[in-house]
Amino acid sequence: MQISPVEALIAKKCVPCEGGVESCSLEHSNSQLKLLPDWQLSAGNAEIYRNFVFKNFVQAVSCFNQIAELAELEAHHPDVHLTGYRNIKIALSTHAIGGLSENDFILAAKIDALVAEFFPKVATGNYGTQN
Repeated sequence: MQISPVEALIAKKCVPCEGGVESCSLEHSNSQLKLLPDWQLSAGNAEIYRNFVFKNFVQAVSCFNQIAELAELEAHHPDVHLTGYRNIKIALSTHAIGGLSENDFILAAKIDALVAEFFPKVATGNYGTQN
């Protein structure tokens, strides 16, 4: 599996995964995440995740809903957690293979682009950070 630049990831579409494929190696995941620096790799290379802090509850829910619509269009569904009224954590993995696939990096890049477009202060961390 090749490392894809962010622009290439955004241009791709997630493909259905019903299992039977290898998950990304730790080396591949780390290399791909160098191009998605706000995402972190979980222990065990099972998922990638990112935290966002929004100005308020309404803004967080708006982004939550936009991410849900994007995920539905891509047919690849992350775990999305809203906590503390304005904090969102997004965790991506390909459940059918118990690890990471290219779909996870595609959706991460598309989520970053969505947040940068509609919530630029959040994308740049101007509302604080939460890890």
